[in-house]
Amino acid sequence: MATAKNNPNLTVNRERLVSAAPVEDDSSFELKLRPQRLAEFIGQKKVKENLAVAIEAARSRGEAMDHVLLYGPPGLGKTTLANIIANELGVRFQPTAAPLLQIKGDLTAIITNLQDKQVLFIDEIHRLQPVLEELLYSALEDYKLDIIIGQGPSARTHTLEVKPFTFVGATTRAGLISAPLRARFGIVLRLEFYTPADLQVIVERSAEILGVEVDHAGAKEIASRSRGTPRIANRLLRRVRDYAQVRGAGKIDEPTAQAALEMLEVDQYGFDEVDRRLLLTIIEKYQGGPVGVNTLAAVLAEEPDAIEEIYEPFLMQIGFLDRTQRGRVATQLAYEHFGITPHRRQSTLF
Repeated sequence: MATAKNNPNLTVNRERLVSAAPVEDDSSFELKLRPQRLAEFIGQKKVKENLAVAIEAARSRGEAMDHVLLYGPPGLGKTTLANIIANELGVRFQPTAAPLLQIKGDLTAIITNLQDKQVLFIDEIHRLQPVLEELLYSALEDYKLDIIIGQGPSARTHTLEVKPFTFVGATTRAGLISAPLRARFGIVLRLEFYTPADLQVIVERSAEILGVEVDHAGAKEIASRSRGTPRIANRLLRRVRDYAQVRGAGKIDEPTAQAALEMLEVDQYGFDEVDRRLLLTIIEKYQGGPVGVNTLAAVLAEEPDAIEEIYEPFLMQIGFLDRTQRGRVATQLAYEHFGITPHRRQSTLF
């Protein structure tokens, strides 16, 4: 694989290229490509329809929109949709992330400074501390904050009125959200992996914004290896653009895209070395499974959460991996992909 060291004109991301999690240099790049209106947002038809109705209803009543929970794998556009909600409502957008909120004062300061009908977006809402979650309940229900002033016997509760606002929470792990918090969301929407056709449109739109020439076949090739995720599609587009400028004629066509992605070791399914290592570990070391996620994490030197949130969802979506009560199992498709004959004991599972 080429690196920036042996080819200074070629930019290669040292992070995992096909990870749906954001990497350091994604932010400014994604900001340029992020759609600002619901009509510009590609894919997620059901989610858009639900939001369009809720937004129009809130505007017609002149009220704050119902609170929204967006959940699904990373990189599918949860932050983008939260920003679009604010744009469509014509209000300010206040983003933050649950891990950044450490004490009650952090959340109190944000909520008390919200303007009328403003959108407050908290990413990774499943990581919000319980004490802060409890503080949020009354704010979401009654637009009030109960603050304790003083300590001990002299402590007293003071209630602050806050302006009506729309809370948008985002998570990759909806199952970790407590029932009381989940119940306070009027709109709960799941984002699904994108179809290759939608991703092709996204790649072509992004290329146009970046001033990169790409034909339909080149865009389709990038889209087909993007694991159903716009963030990965845009990241691959950047790398293929670099390759086209250095090794090609500057235009991204199918042969150029194939050569670039082969060099980057991203195969036709969007697998990279980590995916292949995970599947081959299950197949070769554990006879196809079942094997527990903690065991896999130890063997691969990865965090169990990373395997569950980042690696597994796509592998399960396309049928290469199954989760069972006993552990992870490689499917027949995984064996066929690597040209391996299933172990006799494993073959009885298919």
